[in-house]
Amino acid sequence: MTIYDLKPRFQNLLRPIVIHLHRRECTANQVTLTALFLSIFIGLLLSLFPSPHLYWILPIFLFIRMALNAIDGMLAREHNQKSHLGAIYNELGDIISDVALYLPFCFLPHVNSISLLLILFLTILTEFIGILAQTIGASRRYDGPMGKSDRAFVFGVYGLVIAIFPSALDWSSYLFPIVAILLLITCYNRVVRALNEIRLIEQSQSK
Repeated sequence: MTIYDLKPRFQNLLRPIVIHLHRRECTANQVTLTALFLSIFIGLLLSLFPSPHLYWILPIFLFIRMALNAIDGMLAREHNQKSHLGAIYNELGDIISDVALYLPFCFLPHVNSISLLLILFLTILTEFIGILAQTIGASRRYDGPMGKSDRAFVFGVYGLVIAIFPSALDWSSYLFPIVAILLLITCYNRVVRALNEIRLIEQSQSK
């Protein structure tokens, strides 16, 4: 299970906005780059002013970013805006945004920085495996339990908690290792399910 499974319902809520943006001649690539630049801005803001009281911004922005990511995909698919450049923007933008938004936790006191850096490494590895599945003939893998949407939920909730209760920064010693383990499971799931998908394709072609 992953929060990504809720994406179709979320997209239905956003469809009126997508239609409006299309009428205003807004492109999917513009939305993707907007989400990227805003993520970098928020990441720089939290890094330059490392106060837990500012982290109420994070869950709000992560929700906005999730909406922007859904909107750019809908513009691309439903309004004939797919492109190879857009695919590159989308994949690179997600990884850069994750690093930009979660790295600032390192600058907060009492945060387990080693665990956080491991999380960032596994985040990149997770998405790399998801993309790599396509090179062997499988679909882009979004399996959980710690995909992009799940990470946003965990860090968004934790950001809100430390903004209200700064003493919760000590929880990182327990929370971050758990997230790292879930990311390892995610990597495993994506590899196994990509290989299973290829096996099913080969079996159907041999019949």
